[in-house]
Amino acid sequence: MEFDFTALEPDSRYRLLTNFVGPRPIALVTTRSAGGRSNAAPMSFFNVFSHEPPIVVLGIQPRASGQEKDTVANIRRTGEFAVSMVDMALAQQMLVCGLAFDSDVDELEMARLPAAPCARIDVERIASSPCTFECRVERLIDYPRRVLVLGEVVHMHVRRDCLDPAGRYVNPEAYQPIARLHADNYITSDRQFVLKAPAIADVLKASGRAE
Repeated sequence: MEFDFTALEPDSRYRLLTNFVGPRPIALVTTRSAGGRSNAAPMSFFNVFSHEPPIVVLGIQPRASGQEKDTVANIRRTGEFAVSMVDMALAQQMLVCGLAFDSDVDELEMARLPAAPCARIDVERIASSPCTFECRVERLIDYPRRVLVLGEVVHMHVRRDCLDPAGRYVNPEAYQPIARLHADNYITSDRQFVLKAPAIADVLKASGRAE
């Protein structure tokens, strides 16, 4: 089957992109409302963009009404946000945070998620998350129905069991984030395996191009 994206309606483009580009890591984004409350919302248009500088990116669309989401409004006003990763222990609470609450509702309270202060920004983070990135806005890129948020990571919290004893590498037995596949289907990283690239000399030899 062939799909001409220049002629395809938005709903079909969304369905095809999100069905086949996955799994997509979930950012549970916390911000501070104008009234001082915590806002929390899950985002699956999310990834790490660069390590130098350390940048993560969020793609956030408006509400069905066209109104900007609370997360975007808060980020525009404060220039700060935190990204907490989600594991199976947080999965149901993450879904609660994604419900369409009024702007003055504290989603962390509604989801009964324990909050903790961030170290370098005025945002509450999810204390039980395996890791959280504290971010300051590096830039916002506005499209007609989408805003790309590039955030510079200024601090990171990692649950101790998610790293090896030296604090250098991830412990795959403890850090098992979930990610979104398509529709309401998710995947967890509890089935991990190692892939190592072959030596380039071996590949050249097998292809008959070795000198």
